[in-house]
Amino acid sequence: MSTKTYFEATEFNNIKEILCDTVKKFPDKVVYLIKNAEEKDPEKKYKKITYKKLFSMVNSFGTALFNLGYKGKRIAIWGKNRYEWALTHFTNLCGGIVSVPLDKDLQYDEFEQSVKRAKVDAIVFDSKQIDKIDEFKKKNPETVKEYICMDKMDGYICINDLVSKGDKLLKKGNKEYVNFEVDSDAMNILLFTSGTSAQSKAVMLSQRNIASNIYAMQLVEPITPNDVTIAFLPFHHIFGSTCMTIMMACGVTTTFPDGIRYIAQNLKEYKVSMFVGVPVLVEAIYKNIKKEVKKQGKEKLVNTARKVTDVLKKCKIDVKRKIFKDIHAQLGGDLKHIICGGAPLDKEIAEYFNSIGIRIIQGYGLTETAPVIAAEDYKIIKPGSVGRAMSNVQIEIVDKDENGIGEVIAKGPNVMLGYYEDEERTNEVIVDGWFHTGDLGYFDKDGHLFLTGRKKDMIVLKNGKKVFPEEIEAIINRLDFVEESMVFGLPKEDGDVKLSVKIVYNKDAMEKECPGKSFEEIKEDFWEKIKEINKSFPTYKYIKNMILTDEELIKTTTKKVKRQEEMKKILAEG
Repeated sequence: MSTKTYFEATEFNNIKEILCDTVKKFPDKVVYLIKNAEEKDPEKKYKKITYKKLFSMVNSFGTALFNLGYKGKRIAIWGKNRYEWALTHFTNLCGGIVSVPLDKDLQYDEFEQSVKRAKVDAIVFDSKQIDKIDEFKKKNPETVKEYICMDKMDGYICINDLVSKGDKLLKKGNKEYVNFEVDSDAMNILLFTSGTSAQSKAVMLSQRNIASNIYAMQLVEPITPNDVTIAFLPFHHIFGSTCMTIMMACGVTTTFPDGIRYIAQNLKEYKVSMFVGVPVLVEAIYKNIKKEVKKQGKEKLVNTARKVTDVLKKCKIDVKRKIFKDIHAQLGGDLKHIICGGAPLDKEIAEYFNSIGIRIIQGYGLTETAPVIAAEDYKIIKPGSVGRAMSNVQIEIVDKDENGIGEVIAKGPNVMLGYYEDEERTNEVIVDGWFHTGDLGYFDKDGHLFLTGRKKDMIVLKNGKKVFPEEIEAIINRLDFVEESMVFGLPKEDGDVKLSVKIVYNKDAMEKECPGKSFEEIKEDFWEKIKEINKSFPTYKYIKNMILTDEELIKTTTKKVKRQEEMKKILAEG
């Protein structure tokens, strides 16, 4: 079924064309708002980078890099979300330098391995990474030619110094970087996957991959120059970096969070109207809202109001933001849209936000698809689904079972060039131009895609019945005091598995609400709730074993559970 489009957009071949177009449209608009937390003077607390200033700094930084000999080379970026990260990434892309984003939370061994695998020539890094940088330099004196710090630091070149040098070169007539013509189809981004199971894969992306995805999203999502967003998603992740780029393409102002604990404060401080996040972030906001509503004794009132306003909305009367203004005030008062991806969001949570006047738009994709292949849009929302195929992407379901569930495969201009130096693995996942996602799902009659889980995570019982862990986890995660859960099959001697769950609970909140309860009593309470949940499923889906802990599950930096590592831990602990 063809995807409807609602907005006009210009299709560009690469990021340089997009940046040049945006600067013409919004030269004096603020693209990045940067807070200096240590500055006491409110007039100087916030630094504003306009689109014109960004473009100028890109050209100056790029000119300096070309002058240092980095034309056609590879530059890694290592640090937290900040303006200098974005500046480096855009500078790399506009000059055809291969950009290698690295996870800021990499341990030293992973960092060293990634730099060597990617054959990096230079590293632009955050000063917080200095200890690992110093160790790497000492152990690998010849591997990387240049270390460029995002901050002023003794013994290292600073980005701002290179921008100044590049500016002088430009004034002397050096136009090599400015006049560089980008090859839209060449590898320009080398990105490591989050690695939830085996060693992370190095994905080769072109600028056309990214630009095609940005164009498709602009056709269906309500992103405007009036919006203010906050960069929660890490830029080293494809979802974060592509969203950073689409915000730039749409004339949006991007701000930076102070940390997960300051979400509400930052939303209000910056008057954030939309943001992009993963389910764990959206779930945390949801739980805080519910907690506050319960504290005020308004649960019944809010639930009744949600039903009434939903009926009024169907009659073209939308009073949700007015009726739920107190809840909106908790989130700053300006938040209108949340784009959620990276993993499935609980249907109940999506429905809750939509019912109080904050639109949740879910999307689906992978690093290998740059990333979005399907998404809801601002007019058609179906909680539980991840929307329909983007306008320039084809999606099919193959190897279907009796329920129509099969593997999701996709084809389009956003599909990666391949895995770096791994032709065998590339040929396994790209067959006749179709990328095999490894995700299982089905279409409804209207062409909406529903995901049921990862092919490799599906639990197959001895009787042939299939269990999708995410389906059960979504319901368990709704329980009070549950932070997260993982459903798994515990091996039995007869070759079958015992369906089990590991639950992480909020120990502090539980002790506060239920003082004096022993761990065994708490565990028994949770087990009674699991038995109630079992009743809502056929018997083959019954949970028969439970582990309770307050220790967080092992995750990637994008908050996906590393199931295989968790299983190893569970089996090792008996």
